[in-house]
Formats: sequence, C-alpha cells, structure tokens
Amino acid sequence: MARSFSIKQIAAQSGVSKATVDRALHQRGSVSPRTARRIAQAIRDLELQQRASLASGRTLPIDLVMHAPERFSSLVLAALLSQINSFAPFRLTLRCHIFEEISPEDLQRELRRCGNDSYGVLLKASDHPLLKNTIAELAALNVPVVTLVTDLPSSERISYVGMDNEGAGRTAAWLMSRWLPAALQTVAVVISSTGFRGEEQRMAGFIQALSQRAPYLKIKAVSEGYGIDSLTFTQMCTALEQDPSIQSIYSVGGGNGAILQAFSAMHREVNVFIGHDLDEENRRLLAAEEMDAVIDHDLHEDARSAFKAILRFHGFLPEAEDETASSRVIVVTPFNI
Repeated sequence: MARSFSIKQIAAQSGVSKATVDRALHQRGSVSPRTARRIAQAIRDLELQQRASLASGRTLPIDLVMHAPERFSSLVLAALLSQINSFAPFRLTLRCHIFEEISPEDLQRELRRCGNDSYGVLLKASDHPLLKNTIAELAALNVPVVTLVTDLPSSERISYVGMDNEGAGRTAAWLMSRWLPAALQTVAVVISSTGFRGEEQRMAGFIQALSQRAPYLKIKAVSEGYGIDSLTFTQMCTALEQDPSIQSIYSVGGGNGAILQAFSAMHREVNVFIGHDLDEENRRLLAAEEMDAVIDHDLHEDARSAFKAILRFHGFLPEAEDETASSRVIVVTPFNI
C-alpha cells in the first residue's frame, strides 16, 4: 500500500527523515521498532486521507429500515437527520423504509433492495432467522448493517448502537421497588413483541432485579401490542381482566396512552407507571403526572455512533478502540422533562 505514496509524503507524515523511510520500506539497514511503527501508522493515515478525499463530494446513500411505531421512528429519524451534516465533507443521504406493521418476509425483501447501491443499513427489527440470513447476504455485498435499539447479536451486523437494555430494565426495577409499598401486588411488564431482543433484555433485567429487591411483587408479561394503540389497548384489557391485582406498569414497548385508557375502561387505578423514550406522548403524560418516570437515552449520540460505524467500515474514518456503542440511560421525571 505504501507504493501509493512517495517517500517524501511518508516522511512528512511520520516526522522522520526520507532516508529512514527508505531504509524501512526497502529493509536497507536497521530501523528501530518504534520508528517502524511510526512509519506504518503514517502510511495508514495517508491511506485514510486518500479514501476520505475520494469519498468527499460523492453521495453516500444509507438506508434506514425500521419496524417500530411512528411515535418512536419519528424520534430516531429526527436524530439521524440532525447529525448528517456534521459528517462533512461526506455527503450522507438517508433513505427511509419505516413500517408500523410488517412481516419478516416483507422486511427481508426491503433489506435485499438495499443491497443494490447502499453504503450501509441502519436496522431496527425483530431477531428473526430470515433477517440474519439477509444480513449475511448484505455482508457478502460489502454492505454493512448496524442494529439500532434492539440487536441481532448472532448475525453478521458490524455493530449494535443503543442503550444497555438490561441496565435500563434494572433501573426501572430499582425505581419500582423504591416507590411501591412492601405489599403483594402485580406489576405488568408491557412489551411490543417477544421478537424484539432489546425489549426482552429490558424485561429480563427488570425481572431479575425486582425479584431480588422486592420478591413480594408478582410480574405479568403483556405482549404483542407492537406499541400500536388499538392492539395495546386490547392486550392490556385482557390482562386486567385476567389479573385483578395488576396495579403498576413497566411499559417497555410503548402505547402508554392506550395502557392508561385500558385501566380507565376497567375502572382501575395505576400506582406506579414507568415507560421508555421521551416521545411527544410520553412528554404529555409526564407533564400531566400520569406517568412517574421515563427511561430515555440520547438518540443523537446513537445517530453519531451509527454513522461512524459505517464510515469506519469503508475506511473513511479511523478506528476508535475506546469508543463504546452503548448510550447512557437517563431517568426523566415530571420535573426534569
């Protein structure tokens, strides 16, 4: 790779003499290991600059493929769009494929379409075998996939970007155990679907921590509402009918207005209500003190991490070994919205 650059360029980049560079490249005489490493790093830096220069001014299309309620996908899209210009001179463009309801087969078809000319795919979807196979197909085409919010860890995705979901669940359990009295009652954990690994991780962290801190609290899982109001309302009403001891909610998957409507329809009260994501609905419910807390994370930080992962994959940005993909867990109450 050093043949792409002159000895003068490498010497200027590394800060050593041209004679030393010549000896290192052609193995003419001894060069200390430290100097050899400096020269090798200089060549890598020059290669990176060259790739970045070639990419500068070119349009780099990135596809966003999401299976999520509109209230959440709009937050993600706004965060991604807010960060695109910060990656100049690269011209990133975002192509959106967002669905509230979609089958794994249809999602597979959407992903395959991205293989034609995409520089990368940002994916929020269920952990389904069909999608893992398709991610492998994209990898073979040199199209990297970054998973958002919920992971597909056994796939060939290059990175996961989002919060520590188990840690978020443990945080919710800590709050719940502190706020509820030491008395028998049931806490409903509402997830959009068992297919989303991130939600399952939140629920697992919540159940484990709550069983340690408040073993007198029972837990009932309510799922397959997909964060959609009508489905969530139906599922929640069924759960309330089946278990009259449900008094508190940890909502992992959204549809929180519909959850409260279900309680109202069944003439039941909520003791503690903890949810996720500071979307417009949750802001309103927090302000009205109909929710006690929302567990949030910095989607702008996620957006930067996702774009960086794709640009690094193509060699347009240097590697950063110390950078973590997990964004911080933030607890929002009615008083710090």
